Amino acid sequence: MTIAALRSALPDWAKDLSLNLSTLTRSTTLSEQQQWGALLAAAAATRNESVLAHVAEDAGEHLSEQARSAALGAATIMAMNNVAYRTRHFLGGDVDNERMGLRMNIIGSSGGVDKIDFELWSLTVSAINGCQACVTAHSATVRAEGLSTEQVWEAVRIAATIQGVAQAVSIVETVS
Repeated sequence: MTIAALRSALPDWAKDLSLNLSTLTRSTTLSEQQQWGALLAAAAATRNESVLAHVAEDAGEHLSEQARSAALGAATIMAMNNVAYRTRHFLGGDVDNERMGLRMNIIGSSGGVDKIDFELWSLTVSAINGCQACVTAHSATVRAEGLSTEQVWEAVRIAATIQGVAQAVSIVETVS
């Protein structure tokens, strides 16, 4: 199971997704670790087992075990944080002054990879999860660390494409 197999399993009505996925796996905007970590974190964020399995197999050839673990860590910590921060934003008022009260140690350690990579993967996942506060915060961090607008947008394109692929795969698995 690889991204190539995933692409070939997409129906004709999802051809744009297949083409976008092909383009994103050949990107030169991000470092190899940033690109494959973003792909893996995005796949985990979709909660689609099939998409995650396909992407994880290919990502294993491009990421160290530590980077693989950090990308999956970014996906899981952002699953929690995106709910908490998004809800804090929705509630507003007095809730803005409440201590978050959730453990987030992996963010401080960046999962053992460069901070910029972990933050980029957190941005990717936050885009999928629709947390404006987290997207804004992680974007500002990676920009301050030296990433360009083009690189930030590449992470968003990865998030959008992987989410679309997961939707298509879910439809195919449900309708078939």
